[in-house]
Amino acid sequence: MGKQSIFQGVATALITPLNENGIDYEQFGRVIDWQIEQGINALVICGTTGEGSTLSDEEHRDALEFAVKRANGRTAMIAGTGSNDTAYAIDLTKFACDIGYDGMLLVTPYYNKATQNGLIKTFTAIADESTKPCILYNVPSRTGVNIEPATYGVLADHPMITSIKEANGNLSKIMETMQIVGDRLDLYSGNDDQIVPILSVGGKGVISVLSNVLPKETVAMCNKFFDGDLKGAMKMQLDMLPLINALFCEVNPIPVKAAMAAMGYCDDYLRLPLTPMEDAHKENMLRLMREQGLNV
Repeated sequence: MGKQSIFQGVATALITPLNENGIDYEQFGRVIDWQIEQGINALVICGTTGEGSTLSDEEHRDALEFAVKRANGRTAMIAGTGSNDTAYAIDLTKFACDIGYDGMLLVTPYYNKATQNGLIKTFTAIADESTKPCILYNVPSRTGVNIEPATYGVLADHPMITSIKEANGNLSKIMETMQIVGDRLDLYSGNDDQIVPILSVGGKGVISVLSNVLPKETVAMCNKFFDGDLKGAMKMQLDMLPLINALFCEVNPIPVKAAMAAMGYCDDYLRLPLTPMEDAHKENMLRLMREQGLNV
């Protein structure tokens, strides 16, 4: 169908540095620059890790605008524009298209949820208004709704729906989806502990939390796989597994905010209902970061 791929490799689901006054744009700019210098393939702005769900509408738009200007074409840029309010998601998607984003990340509607038919109608309504390719984001542990393989099969026919970020954790279901959609949709892992397994069933890469902390290494792992060094890629995946697990021992982005604060890229500040990481968990995570060669 000649659909447009947004990126291959690693997109960082980027944190949004916050403090009591709002978004810290100095820190935000620094972390964007560092990620690009480290060779990241794309950045996702205002997704789950970017605390998009607790930003005001004005903050969300300001953050999107700031980030795409700061990146200035140096890497592919993806805007988190999904919502459980479809009209809002459409407005935000149009805005992100207009200011120069390369793609949209559309999470399934949370809380109000949807039937599979409702998902088809919702994603179609948003994609109909998008001038840029859309990634469907399936994360049932957070949203309470799962995109079934047959539903992907229907949505794959839409010219602006080009990709899946799959975080349902079920490799059997993911393989079933790929068998149905073939090359009509690009597949990205939404779980850092499954990057190489998902690449092995046809994945194009990962939308990653881990790569906030280890961007160069996460890119290197994917590149090893793409270059045919499957053993090397799997060794990196397994070596990084303890740190990956630590980054998810409390709900994301609590641990990654603590990790990035320890690296000097942001304050360890989250908006309620999220709270800073518990000390015992943090000590373990910092130890694992040091084992990966980080100076924290």
